Amino acid sequence: MSAGISLRRGREHVSSLLVTALSAAFGAGLIQATGFVNDLYRDEEGGGETQTALVAVAMVFILLALYVASIVTANTFGTIIAGRARTVALLRLVGASARTLRRDVAREGLVVGLVGALGGAIVGVGVSHAALAWGVASGVMPEAAYRSVDPLVLLPVVLVVLTTWTASHVGSRAVLSVTPMQATGAAQERSHEESVRRPVRTVFAILFLVGGASLLALGILLGLVSPFGIVVAFFGGVGSFTGVVLGAHWILPAVLRLVGRALGRSAPATLAAANAVRYPERSTRTTVGLVIGVTLVTTFAVAMATYRTILLREFGGEDVDGVLAVTVGVLSALIGFSGVIAAVGMVNNLSLSVLQRTRELGLLRALGFTARQVRGMILAESAQMSVASVGLGLALGIVYGWAAAQSLLGSLSGTGLVWPTMPWGLLAILVAGAALLAGLAALAPSRRATAVSPVAALAVD
Repeated sequence: MSAGISLRRGREHVSSLLVTALSAAFGAGLIQATGFVNDLYRDEEGGGETQTALVAVAMVFILLALYVASIVTANTFGTIIAGRARTVALLRLVGASARTLRRDVAREGLVVGLVGALGGAIVGVGVSHAALAWGVASGVMPEAAYRSVDPLVLLPVVLVVLTTWTASHVGSRAVLSVTPMQATGAAQERSHEESVRRPVRTVFAILFLVGGASLLALGILLGLVSPFGIVVAFFGGVGSFTGVVLGAHWILPAVLRLVGRALGRSAPATLAAANAVRYPERSTRTTVGLVIGVTLVTTFAVAMATYRTILLREFGGEDVDGVLAVTVGVLSALIGFSGVIAAVGMVNNLSLSVLQRTRELGLLRALGFTARQVRGMILAESAQMSVASVGLGLALGIVYGWAAAQSLLGSLSGTGLVWPTMPWGLLAILVAGAALLAGLAALAPSRRATAVSPVAALAVD
């Protein structure tokens, strides 16, 4: 019995390990690569300032990746706890306290963080050295006395462990709401009515949204007279986006409902649309990470494209395309890594959701649904969540990206307010990526859902 539970818990944390490993690999690889670049400036005048600037920039992107990873990890642990509701209730029934159980979940998060962070750091440093060797061999990087391992690579490792531990503790809050009486019934997520009745969280979400949007608008106006408007706009963007994350339990279901209407009237599509909004917390956990990833990528792309428009309008004779093209490419690649982490979280949460709905899917098969219809329903759910996430992320990213460019460069003489410049190529890639993600996210869960016979599925507790 204990071996079975351990095996199941191992499967539940596969994606959590992947997310922590990706985060640590990204952080350690970026720090190590920054160290290699610093080695080139070690003996030059002003090299210390260059090193400090490079480390500061690297830390910004590492913290962004960790921000996304922490939300994905917290959502993953929340999904895991929701699936263990009946087991947790049985433990409560025999005398286990919620505090003890929550501590056990936090301990799981600590172990996941340690294993994933150490493995990811080793991979990140190894990839950096492989890239350096290729660069030296091809002449891109000069011969120099490069460091073996930058001591700063320990920093992202520590941050990943702490982030995962904290995220697991946050995600384990669901344990506090599990009562011993639930041991006698099936575990269920909060319904739509129960989810929206969260007045404290809703009030804070509205405060952050309204306050952040007001600061964002103020930053844009200040940007017409001073580039320091970007500082106000930055805090406005952070505040308003925090409001979106806090209010995701009522924002995302509304978006999912709109997307669901476009899925068609077939039985699988109708059920998929209903499933996405029946339990908002489950859908929110699955989609919010992807919303963050798409928002980040779109924000930087739109900001850089709008920067280009403003600079060309003001300094038309100057050659700014080359520098901006390189900058856009580098920033998009770095921020895109956060999108990868978010996509992994979406696939994992959808897989866990299907694993925890074995009995429900078995009932559908017993009522006459074919394996093809069940797969179609899961694919439709995945598509609905992907489209909703990308749509909301694009809308937010366009606003934030334009606000960043406008608040920073709006004070240039004769510039004034400009329309946001759309990087259509990147937007097309994001839409295509969403379609691919929908298919990949549904592939493994749909196979798992149809691999169990209806009789065996109905026997699952």
